Amino acid sequence: MHRLSTGIEKLDRLLGGGLLPGTMTVVLGATGIGKTQLGLQFANAGLTQEGRRGVIFDMTARGDHQNHFNYAQRMFGWQLQAADPDRPIDPERFFAAAEPGDYVQVFGHSGRRVTRRDLDFDSWHQWQADLARRLQQTIAFFYGNFVRGVRRAVIDGIEPVDHPSDSIQVELLEYIYHQILRKDPEWVARDLFRQHYLRCATEAAAHLYDPRQIACVVLVTSAESMLEALIERPLDEGDLLSNANTVILMGKIRQGTRFCRALYVAKHRGSAASDEIISYQIDDRGVCLPDNTQRQA
Repeated sequence: MHRLSTGIEKLDRLLGGGLLPGTMTVVLGATGIGKTQLGLQFANAGLTQEGRRGVIFDMTARGDHQNHFNYAQRMFGWQLQAADPDRPIDPERFFAAAEPGDYVQVFGHSGRRVTRRDLDFDSWHQWQADLARRLQQTIAFFYGNFVRGVRRAVIDGIEPVDHPSDSIQVELLEYIYHQILRKDPEWVARDLFRQHYLRCATEAAAHLYDPRQIACVVLVTSAESMLEALIERPLDEGDLLSNANTVILMGKIRQGTRFCRALYVAKHRGSAASDEIISYQIDDRGVCLPDNTQRQA
């Protein structure tokens, strides 16, 4: 089966050749552990394999900037082009319009909490209203890129929650995955253009793509920083990890008197995967697995 490179050769080998198209991969780890760099490495690898880099959908809502633009420029000379999440949809010019951009921060609200338990009644319903207004622009961002050949989506900024059903971010993620990434493109076009679909139906039929070839990497922040705690973490029903095809955990391990970064492939359905805990470094190229990496005790 065709595999999608993560952009990290040694990680691809741990995954039996790479990630499976048509699936979701969750990368879980604490802030600053290297998730965003790994996500950008995966997106950039699309330039070699598919001829198009992936897209970055940033759900950051609390103002904790993920440095996507700086990382992309430093690591690959890639100048991310930000899409405008408030730009009106013009059905007549959608397919002929300029590139839709390869990065979007959909919420654009600094300092706002994203879980039901953190919000009062009015704030929760204000989030719901904001989310409803953003759905059409979210569809346009992904669909506009997929009809132009993009086959990789990176979703960043998911915050830790005790109950996924209480999270605005998880609610939007589930919509994106099931109603955009995994859905027949003609039906995605219907959702996007709504009452104007018949005027765009010919163009939509001429821009079909196979959703089974699209891979999604979701970057989730954990409350735990130690890799051992992440490995021992139980899965709740509806948890992102239980629904993902592949789960990669990133955390700290102790080596003598030092703490080092390490990763572990906790799940990889449909393929053999290494059961090793692998130490890694972060340099100007992003996440790097050293040549002398050994199994950790």
